[in-house]
Amino acid sequence: MDTGLNYNYKVVRQFTIATVVWGVIGMLMGVVIAAQLAWPALNFDTPWLTYGRLRPLHTNAVIFAFGICGLFATSYYVVQRTCQVRLFSDKLAAFTFWGWQAVLVLATITLPMGFTRGKEYAELEWPIALLITVVWVAYAVVFFGTLVKRKVKHIYVANWFFGGYILAVAVLHVVNGASIPVSAWKSYSVYSGVQDAMIQWWYGHNAVGFILTAGYLGMVYYFIPKQADRPVYSYRLSIVHFWALIFTYMWAGPHHLHYTALPDWTQSIGMVFSLILLAPSWGGMINGMMTLSGAWHKLRSDPILKFLIVSLSFYGMATFEGPMMSIKTINSLSHYTDWGIAHVHAGALGWVGFITMGSIYYLVPRLAGKTQMYSTRLIDLHFWVATIGIVLYIASMWIAGVMQGLMWRAVNPDGTLTYTFVEGVKATYPYYVIRFGGGLLYLSGMLVMAYNTWQTMRDTVSRDARIPALTPQHA
Repeated sequence: MDTGLNYNYKVVRQFTIATVVWGVIGMLMGVVIAAQLAWPALNFDTPWLTYGRLRPLHTNAVIFAFGICGLFATSYYVVQRTCQVRLFSDKLAAFTFWGWQAVLVLATITLPMGFTRGKEYAELEWPIALLITVVWVAYAVVFFGTLVKRKVKHIYVANWFFGGYILAVAVLHVVNGASIPVSAWKSYSVYSGVQDAMIQWWYGHNAVGFILTAGYLGMVYYFIPKQADRPVYSYRLSIVHFWALIFTYMWAGPHHLHYTALPDWTQSIGMVFSLILLAPSWGGMINGMMTLSGAWHKLRSDPILKFLIVSLSFYGMATFEGPMMSIKTINSLSHYTDWGIAHVHAGALGWVGFITMGSIYYLVPRLAGKTQMYSTRLIDLHFWVATIGIVLYIASMWIAGVMQGLMWRAVNPDGTLTYTFVEGVKATYPYYVIRFGGGLLYLSGMLVMAYNTWQTMRDTVSRDARIPALTPQHA
């Protein structure tokens, strides 16, 4: 059926295009710094091209530019479709787009210049952090305002995850971002010592939990049923999944601080809740997979569905590996090694990247008034190139990480270290080259997506596309 409603697809279209553009930029930065780890001379002795300057630019570009632009696009789209109303305010929605792009451009300028608070995922200095706060409040007003004026009584579960991510990120950003400015581009945290570390990793891990998990689960619960043309396997399980995940994730942050000055009991709490987290995570993964019951044959011919379903496989892998790595005995081997890099990128490239790409591929033709993407074959090419890239990336880093951990803890009979640190670096070199190759393949896939998107949207019709909404009754 066609609801006949007039939706605001302009801002969805803008964020969709921004997602693809920033994805190319962010992943290019990742390939550059991966190359620098293998061939350090590639920084050309230029301060703003050094690894220490470009690495935070890479993480900010893939999380806050590619990732959150994708979340803006999909959440604005889904909340309109499932509530059967236009966005609460077109002007505020437009402000969130241009305000967020201003944040990203400022980040792109200031991080290579060395303006940073030195906090993981929270490097941006206080003027930009204030702008983030203003934009985020506007985002919350638009999203929740749309929910309030909905024409259906039910709030579809995807909106629960989007809403949870919006609220949690607001709290995380404000608490961790509390700073004392000392100049226009320099500030110091109001916390000190181990308290600052604890607040930072409460924020850092929950940035993973609520941006890189809860937000994207909103995509899972809308786009997989839509693309598969199947109802959610268990709507009840999706609600249990939401509440269990939301409660448990908040407590897992201390596992980043094993064997530090953080009190041992706090470290143990982080470990225990990380292990508990396995249950809701896999519950959600299984719910998404089982949604394909009776429709698995569609994977043979539907590359968009491949992206969406394989993303759940990587989600299951990453959410099994994370709790295991939080166990102190395992963490004593994995901590500070490239095993952590493998774990992060299994989630980032496989889970976050693929679910976002699949959702964007779903959106683009509809926002362009087309029946499908310019080339289905190019989507399939993107999928296989990116998948091979991920496998090369995470396999090389797994091997390198375990090797590093074993080399660092090896001792001679007299108690001296068997290997120097430099020997560990030398042994890691070939794996860094393989990692660079995997990243290059993943970037190549993103360039294919950018070309496919351009060809699909270059003659976009001005009218809003009208497609059936996923109603709660369908779910």
